[in-house]
Amino acid sequence: MAVRQDVVPGAETTEAQIAVHWKEEEYVYPPAKFIGQANLSDPAIAERFQEKNFPECFREYADMLTWDKYWHTTLDASNPPFWKWFVGGKLNACYNCVDRHLPKYKNKAALIFVPEPEDEPVAFITYQELYTRVNEVAAVLRDFCGLKTGDRVTIHMPMIPELPITMLACARLGIIHSVVFGGFSGEAAGLRAADSGSRVMIYADGYYRNGKIADHKASADIAVEHAEKEGQKIDKVLVWRRHRGQYLSAKPMVEGRDYFMDDILKDFRLRKVDPVSMDAEAPLFLMYTSGTTGKPKGCQHRTGGYLAYVTGTAKYYQDIHPEDVYWCMADIGWITGHSYIVYGPLALAGSSVIFEGVPTYPDAGRPWRIAEQLAVNIFHTSPTAIRMLRKTGPDEPKKYNYHFKHMTTVGEPIEPESWRWYHEVVGKREAAIVDTWWQTENGGFLCSTKPALDPMKPGSAGPPVLGIFPIIYDEQGKEVQAGSGRAGNICIRNPWPGIMQTVWKDDERFVKQYYTKYCKNRESKDWHDWPYFASDGAVLAPDGYYRILGRVDDVINVAGHRLGTKEIESACLTVPGVAEAAVVPVVDEIKGRMPVVYIALRPGVSDGKRVEQEIVTTLETMIGKIARPKAVHIVTDLPKTRSGKIMRRVLAAITNSMDTGDVTTLANPDVVDQIWQEVQGTGPVVKKEGPEDLKRFGEVE
Repeated sequence: MAVRQDVVPGAETTEAQIAVHWKEEEYVYPPAKFIGQANLSDPAIAERFQEKNFPECFREYADMLTWDKYWHTTLDASNPPFWKWFVGGKLNACYNCVDRHLPKYKNKAALIFVPEPEDEPVAFITYQELYTRVNEVAAVLRDFCGLKTGDRVTIHMPMIPELPITMLACARLGIIHSVVFGGFSGEAAGLRAADSGSRVMIYADGYYRNGKIADHKASADIAVEHAEKEGQKIDKVLVWRRHRGQYLSAKPMVEGRDYFMDDILKDFRLRKVDPVSMDAEAPLFLMYTSGTTGKPKGCQHRTGGYLAYVTGTAKYYQDIHPEDVYWCMADIGWITGHSYIVYGPLALAGSSVIFEGVPTYPDAGRPWRIAEQLAVNIFHTSPTAIRMLRKTGPDEPKKYNYHFKHMTTVGEPIEPESWRWYHEVVGKREAAIVDTWWQTENGGFLCSTKPALDPMKPGSAGPPVLGIFPIIYDEQGKEVQAGSGRAGNICIRNPWPGIMQTVWKDDERFVKQYYTKYCKNRESKDWHDWPYFASDGAVLAPDGYYRILGRVDDVINVAGHRLGTKEIESACLTVPGVAEAAVVPVVDEIKGRMPVVYIALRPGVSDGKRVEQEIVTTLETMIGKIARPKAVHIVTDLPKTRSGKIMRRVLAAITNSMDTGDVTTLANPDVVDQIWQEVQGTGPVVKKEGPEDLKRFGEVE
């Protein structure tokens, strides 16, 4: 039974608190077979990473790398919050991911490329071939493009192996890469190229998605135009052809600006380029996040600390061994792909799968056929993908003979119902699961169970990872205690090697966004006075496990009660027949805001009225009458980004008759007009711009 933990007798719920109604779930223990082979099976590691051993505990991660020059200072915290890690050390990220594995693993697969068309063969790229190809591309960047250490390159590419090859070629030369998610528009890529000061952009001509060829080169022309509007001239656009010698785009190549990579590479065949020894604090890459408002911010990540952190966390929390076949279903254009498709797995000599397509095309059995064909034993995906696969093929995993030892969920909180399907059906009860919490800015995991040492708990990310010391504050800066049942803002008290260095060219924005809110003393040189503010709500259970409630922005204030949308959505997903749920606020004259629920049904479910009534009853029972929605809308589909995230901002705009903004880059833009019609009884008719909190609702990557 759900236990109401948010109400303390005689206490008043303030606006600063997020009400918490979720009950604590049962423990699920990792299988003995997994424990027996795990990288992290020594309980003594918790002692090594205690706060009394900070920051020297992180030497354990850094010692997993090969250094050209060993560092003299593990952490320089003399200029808060601009931390410096492994100061004085020198290394090269590409060397650590490729070259050093050649003596032992040169004939082993580094990357396994799975094209979307099932009749196209899988491509296995060995560490030797990766070394050859990365060197050739590095030679092109240096000798054909004239790029040098410290220059920036914007890479706007889909999920093809040339993407990580290009990233590693940049890292080999100390060129700072800025990868833009392939589903973003040309305008978005151009704005990022301008902000980073890139004069070279790298594209692909096209790729496969949902059985169709997407013309990607068309984005390049738009990107160049927008970059130049922002004052940044693009000298060269390098275009990888998806099929060598065949051009998939309808857009002509611009003479003197656009070049086919396969043509240029003919002049650089088998060329070798020595890796540039980089300072540990030298920037490795920029990763832009759109955030809620304003221009995109470039999260600047360092070479030494970032690589050490993703290597250590990939080894201990992803449990990657060289003999494993590891598949992270994220896109490399996001931080998950950087950290846990490219840099972390390759630093460990892993075999990393890259899948071009959509997991539900041509049917919901595709991921499990891939897993069976390649003997994948580590699987990594998002709650969004889990819900989508459960919706379209709830019994599909049972048809295939694959076996996962380990599974990850990442990107947003996962509801207990979805977690259980993931564990019981996808994982066949054989896999350890880590439910990870972290962000673009963080480099790697911040909360997760240690897969062989800690029990799992559906819906809870778990304890902090090694060397991370979180705290939950209320709006007044007072600590929210474990077991209080109250939520607050989760912060990290200490620096860690994976934390971003700054916002590219905007130190002030970095300090203001992440450190000003809870800084105890702006003049202090003590890192204890500079907690990192994550902008996520969380609650801490008595057992030390954190449950992440989602972005602080994703909270609906109903008559002074702050309700987290994730727990409302989670309650909806317990109703039989519900496949996906999204909750957004609507303006209400009396209560200020009220929740509105959008539901997509599972295939074959037709009694929508029953589902609507059950949702209302369930919300009132599990959360209380304060959570009673103003409306429940059953729709054919929910608007989603190309990476599968539900665009709640669009739903909030429709609900409140506001401008939905540009929806052309959605994976399913046609559904927006359908929802307008179903909800408002008419096509889009914008009657107002709407309050700021509704315009930006849920708009966080």
